[in-house]
Formats: sequence, C-alpha cells, structure tokens
Amino acid sequence: MGDRLIGVIERAAGSLLALVTALTFVSVVLRYIFNWAIPDSYDLGRNLLGILIFWGIAVAGYRGAHITVDLLWNALPRRAQGQLGRVLDLVLALAMGALAWAMALKLRDTWASGETSYDLNLPLWPFQALAWVGFAVGFVLALLRLFRHPAAAETPPPRL
Repeated sequence: MGDRLIGVIERAAGSLLALVTALTFVSVVLRYIFNWAIPDSYDLGRNLLGILIFWGIAVAGYRGAHITVDLLWNALPRRAQGQLGRVLDLVLALAMGALAWAMALKLRDTWASGETSYDLNLPLWPFQALAWVGFAVGFVLALLRLFRHPAAAETPPPRL
C-alpha cells in the first residue's frame, strides 16, 4: 500500500511542478513580450508550489531521502543506529502531526475569513486544504515508516 501511495504522490507532485513551471514561463513571456499578465498567476503559482513542497516533504520523510548530517550516525554501532533511527522516526511522526494540526487550524481560519485571490477572487482554502492533506499524508507515512516499513532499519532515518 505504501509504495503505491508514494507513486501516486510522486506523479501528482511531478504534474504540479510541470504546471507551476509552465505557468511561470508563460506568465514571464506574456509580461515581457506582450505587457500582459495572466490573472492571479502569482497567487496560483505560489499556492501550487506550497502544495508541491508539502507533498514532497511527506515523500522525503517516508523514504529518508532528505538532507541529512551523518556525523553522529556513522560514529554509532549498528545496534545504536537502529535505536536512534526509531527515535528519529518518532520525532518525524510527531513533527508531521504537529504541522498537520497547525495547517488544519490555518485552513479553518482561511475558510472562515473567506480569503480570496486578488484578481479572480478564487477562494484560497482549497489550496490550503491540498497542502494540509500533504501534511496529513506525511504524518501517516511517518507512522508507516515508524511501525511497518520493512526498509526503515536498512535506510538512514530522517534527522532533524
């Protein structure tokens, strides 16, 4: 289940990255050549980029594929590495849970305020909802890594 979910997340993130790239490129070309801007291109780009980043954090945390400092890790014996890895997986799960909770509160506030984009008056809460889902999935994936993921002991754990 976890690997299929990761594949879906990676494909969605790749699609969002392509969309943000295309939106930025077209917006710049239109602005500098035709002196015309795509309405809300900045708001759309930054919100989509935020979603992309939050979903990427979920995948990187699950795989342990983010930036790490291995100074302490390499100095420890294998057994201590495993114990430290479990502690750090727990810290990752707690951090992702806290971020998901904080994002849920922000989402609630944005929804209640009715905040919209500048040009098109698009509601901003759907973008924040997708970002929140990224953190929520990151929390679930961190728990999977902590309790069930068979490769968790073989790969370096996330370090903060």
